[in-house]
Amino acid sequence: QVQLVESGGGLVQAGGSLRLSCAASGRTLTGYTMGWFRQAPGKEREFVAAISWSGGGTGYADSVKGRFTISRDNAKNTVYLQMNSLKPEDTAVYYCAARPGYIATMHSDQYSYWGQGTRVTVSS
Repeated sequence: QVQLVESGGGLVQAGGSLRLSCAASGRTLTGYTMGWFRQAPGKEREFVAAISWSGGGTGYADSVKGRFTISRDNAKNTVYLQMNSLKPEDTAVYYCAARPGYIATMHSDQYSYWGQGTRVTVSS
């Protein structure tokens, strides 16, 4: 079993930056693809970014390309989401997810484990 805990959310002004972390426990994430999703009020949960086990394969939603960067430190069983040039539209609860598999995917139904989320609020 994998437990995921997100942290790093908070309030930031538009144009600012924030770094989210996702710490895993229970087992190592060997061979796991990791992803970040978000859910804004009144909207469905949407894909943000994903990264393969090796870190060599990444994918991003069009809305965050060029602004967000996903990375991982497998030695620490931790995944990060560096968010730059934040916009009010980025306001949401951000969730970390994990799935067995070496290839990154944007499909939420392919992820087996989910964290409880961390809230990001971007003010104008």
